[in-house]
Amino acid sequence: MNVTALKRKLDLTPKPAAAVVALPPRSRDRLAPWRKRGRAVVDAVLPPLVVLVVLLTIWQIGFSGDTSGLPTPTQVWADSAELILDPFFVYGTQDIGLGWRVLTSLERVAYGFGLAAVVGVLTGAVIGQSALMMRGFDPIFQILRTVPPLAWLPISLAAFMDSGPSAIFVIFITAIWPVIINTAAGVRAIPQDYRNVAAVLRLNQVEFFWKIMVPAAAPYIFSGLRIGVGLSWLAIVAAEMLTGGVGIGFFIWDAWNSSRLSDIIVALAYIGGTGFILDRLVGWIGRVVSRGTAV
Repeated sequence: MNVTALKRKLDLTPKPAAAVVALPPRSRDRLAPWRKRGRAVVDAVLPPLVVLVVLLTIWQIGFSGDTSGLPTPTQVWADSAELILDPFFVYGTQDIGLGWRVLTSLERVAYGFGLAAVVGVLTGAVIGQSALMMRGFDPIFQILRTVPPLAWLPISLAAFMDSGPSAIFVIFITAIWPVIINTAAGVRAIPQDYRNVAAVLRLNQVEFFWKIMVPAAAPYIFSGLRIGVGLSWLAIVAAEMLTGGVGIGFFIWDAWNSSRLSDIIVALAYIGGTGFILDRLVGWIGRVVSRGTAV
């Protein structure tokens, strides 16, 4: 066998090298993430803005007559532009902007709601462990939660003899019931498998509370907290109308006595906006704590 035949048999003939073709560089759209965020902002802001404009237009047209008892949006702006544009002015002890009044009310809400959140979660966690305790306490909670906030005010004034602690107590007693009820329901809904794992790992009560109970019942707990913070804000505004001070509730009552309807409407906008922010804040904390399971 000659060399040529051997090369043909073994296929040792050198082959041409494969040509390397350079691919075109991939185009990177660095603005794509910003466009996505922009679309998300537009989707979140544009629909409520359109609805707001429509409602303001209906309000303007519906109450433009001379016999109307309520001011129109343009009249509200003419009468109370300073309250809208400068919420933090200070001209005297009682002559301050709505921003300061809202902060004063929020301070009382922080004390009352914070105490209700701690006591409510702990109480609900204890009661939720026992079906017998649930049956015993649930009727009492259902009765007490239907008592209006202002109905507690005379009791709190008689007990504390001061408007400040009385308002905080009204917030506490109003907000605590949904927290207790929802926490207890969440604890009762914990799967038995979780409890079995805790028993196998020999977790004590404190470890079981933080590692099993809180993560599993977080959606229920934060649902109760969102209801509670809304009731807290409602209660402080109502209580301040009677207890006085510099809060947003007393401002509305004082504006009514002075026939300043435009100021009342602006104050209502502040109250609604603040309540919306509080609700979203508690919901955001719930999503962080529960890793997206809480609403």
